[in-house]
Amino acid sequence: MARRRQLYEGKAKILFEGPEPGTLVQYFKDDAYVFDTQKKGIITGKGVLNNRISEHLMNRLMEIGVPTHLIRRLNMREQLIREVEIIPLEVVVRNVAAGSLSTRLGIAEGTRLPRSIIEYYYKNPGLQNPLVSEEHITAFGWATTQDIDDIVALTLRINDFLSGLFLGVGITLVDFKVEFGRLYENEDLRVVLADEISPDNCRLWDSKTGEKMDKDRFRRDLGKVEEGYQEVARRLGILPEAGIRDLRGPELMQ
Repeated sequence: MARRRQLYEGKAKILFEGPEPGTLVQYFKDDAYVFDTQKKGIITGKGVLNNRISEHLMNRLMEIGVPTHLIRRLNMREQLIREVEIIPLEVVVRNVAAGSLSTRLGIAEGTRLPRSIIEYYYKNPGLQNPLVSEEHITAFGWATTQDIDDIVALTLRINDFLSGLFLGVGITLVDFKVEFGRLYENEDLRVVLADEISPDNCRLWDSKTGEKMDKDRFRRDLGKVEEGYQEVARRLGILPEAGIRDLRGPELMQ
């Protein structure tokens, strides 16, 4: 596919014009940022792996009726997606205490929570994506009450399905972040899953050993970051066609 006009560049992805109206091309980068961009680096092959993992998980979710922005994967680093109006919220689901939840509430990391907890964060990097309530969301018009109902229903369904899927390959889904967008379908406005689902925005631990296989390996300087991402893809049965020998993939041409 010929390179098209760049529309947006984020920490992990670049969006380009798509081949048809209402479509975009999403390019996955190897760049890694944590602590609100205070720490950055390159995880070789991350973009290739996240592209495959996110495609696989979104396709599986679509099979059970969860609507997403994904149309299809184009190549090692790109997906064709539907253009959506992004709802400015990061929706976090927590099944096991970890990360900021442990810090804020003094709960030991690894503690199984009494039930899954959904948190909302306002997507505003300048404010460091603050934790907000449903009252904030509706008062400031970021989403409607109906949007929130749809988001909660979809998020719980995603959590139930992915928790079982990962458990089946020996991985505990500790927590994860998802984003949603609005999309017109047959003149009806619908909330759909957007962005990505990958080790970049999921905490994934080996179910037996507790070993981390996600971006926490980079965040906490645990080493073997690339190997963690590769292990997730291997267990899901979706390592790239070339295997692990060429995860760098094609270079992005500006």
